[in-house]
Amino acid sequence: MKSRTSGIARVFTVALATAVAGRPTLAQVNAPDRSRDRGTGVPASMFGTYIERGQLLLFPFVAYSRDHDREYNPSRLGFGLDQDFRGQFRSTEAQIFAAYGVTDWLALELEASRIRATFDKSPSDPSALPARTVESGLADFEGHLRLRVLRETNGRPEVFGFVEITAPSQKHTLFIGDKDWDVRPGLGVVRGFSWGTMTFRTNVEYNRDDRHVDLGESSIEYLRRLSHSWRLNLAIEGGETGAPDEWELVTGVQWRLRDFLFVKADNVVGLFSKATDWSPQIGLMLALPH
Repeated sequence: MKSRTSGIARVFTVALATAVAGRPTLAQVNAPDRSRDRGTGVPASMFGTYIERGQLLLFPFVAYSRDHDREYNPSRLGFGLDQDFRGQFRSTEAQIFAAYGVTDWLALELEASRIRATFDKSPSDPSALPARTVESGLADFEGHLRLRVLRETNGRPEVFGFVEITAPSQKHTLFIGDKDWDVRPGLGVVRGFSWGTMTFRTNVEYNRDDRHVDLGESSIEYLRRLSHSWRLNLAIEGGETGAPDEWELVTGVQWRLRDFLFVKADNVVGLFSKATDWSPQIGLMLALPH
């Protein structure tokens, strides 16, 4: 009888321990869903965009830029006079962005554009720079390597790294393209809260004029999923070394038309005189299933 009672006690003890272990704690129940706004993908270079494992993103879009006081120096453009002026710059672009999630910690991106730009020099500029310069062509050939370094937990934010590579293009133009190869490594952190997701990222770049490494662009971003169909992103971006007054405010929305199709629109407004005045963009993002 005693043996039978002991056996029943052991069974009861094991069952109770299993039930307690399988039941979530109060802290677990109340913990926020930290990936609610962004999902489980790797952060992309585009604000409010994340790349899932095995997912292909294609984003053709158009962009416009306007700046009534673009700073320039004629000597750096090959026209002798070493003095800073302010001119007017306008451009329209047709761009394509593509990204693929190789694994749950690695993603690749490619981007290129066709641009047409017009620049009117300052009336007070006596240099031989033409009063108006119009340029067009293919430009902005960029590749990105995006890496998740640490996954977010309740005790720490997600940490990610990236490398941005820009290829030379339009070497003989003045205002479009890139004259040299550029490699810009960077680091960022993401933290999800019940009220939204915050992201900070920054990079470094080589300054060819001064021959040293400078802090590049930095940004602070807020992302919030408003519903199944709508997602909002806000960001402040800028702060390059030597250009502390080029900060911009970025506002954007994503509207889900289908599970695989989104309208993505962003609007950029310059916060200081050296930043671009206004730069909106809009396009359709195709997210092929992973």
